[in-house]
Amino acid sequence: MMISRRFVALTGVLAAGMVLAACGSSSATKTASATTPPPTTAAAPTATALPAATAAPAPTTAKAMTDSSAVMKEPSRALKISAIPDQDPEKLNRLYGQVSAYLAEKLKVKVEYVPVVDYASAVSLFRAGDLDLVWFGGLTGVQASLQTPGAKVLAQRDIDEAFHSVFIANAASGIAPITDTAGLSAFKGKRFTFGSESSTSGRLMPQYFLDQAGLGPDSFNGPAGFSGSHDKTIDLVQSGTFEGGALNEQVWKTRKEKGTVDLTKVVEIYRTPAYHDYHWILQPGAEAVFGADFATKVTGVLTGMDPADATAGAVLQLFGAKKFIPADGGNYAEIEQIGRKLKLIA
Repeated sequence: MMISRRFVALTGVLAAGMVLAACGSSSATKTASATTPPPTTAAAPTATALPAATAAPAPTTAKAMTDSSAVMKEPSRALKISAIPDQDPEKLNRLYGQVSAYLAEKLKVKVEYVPVVDYASAVSLFRAGDLDLVWFGGLTGVQASLQTPGAKVLAQRDIDEAFHSVFIANAASGIAPITDTAGLSAFKGKRFTFGSESSTSGRLMPQYFLDQAGLGPDSFNGPAGFSGSHDKTIDLVQSGTFEGGALNEQVWKTRKEKGTVDLTKVVEIYRTPAYHDYHWILQPGAEAVFGADFATKVTGVLTGMDPADATAGAVLQLFGAKKFIPADGGNYAEIEQIGRKLKLIA
């Protein structure tokens, strides 16, 4: 009889232990479910998946597995954008700060603007994969595309389909306005400056038109200068440091409209024939990070900018354009041809 009672008691203890174990397992499951990270949404584009060493416990429900997949689909880093430093740094910081905010809102990714020190740096950083989306000039865009196989030309401004350079002169130089390319021979024997060495509108095309007028690198009073930017070209000609120069037509117009150039000291000499210029180019590796259709999305956001929208309108105004339009690498075949002729493209 004693043996029977002990057996019953032992059986009861084992049963109680099994119930407690079951309760503990249920509690653990609830705890794991409660601590599963919530699904990441477009409102938090900077979220990234936890490193493997610190990853949260494996999801235990179908919902948790869905949430984990959503986290893994988020971009692992910010979209890095940049532009050739063709104008005053203060204006560029203001412009690309607004561009970054606009792209971040529309593309639902974090966007970071990365300033560069010169045109060549923009090309080399793009080639190295350190920049994803860059606003290049015609020449630097061709250089970047040739050095980065798979790079995609996305869009240009409406004004870039038929862009122009402007030749200017200090009023004291005695150079009068001209009506054709041959008249550029008036700069022979004068102190002359280009913009950046890699600028399309401030060097490549002006040198091309000067060449047509019979002026080579040794035709000036001393070596030609390179101011580094269109704004500086205006300032150097206005001060008399150089008697003539060439620059981007858009910058020239903007400075005149704002009254930041003394037109009693600087004279517009010649407006060149039209050519294709600036354009956006996307890094080929960007789609592996931001999605296979990312190039299409970026192009859609850029070309979809509405001047009537306050934010988009402000960006377009800073770009000096009414809209962005789709662009194609073939638009810049002439730029490449001239660049090779002038030995600015190997």
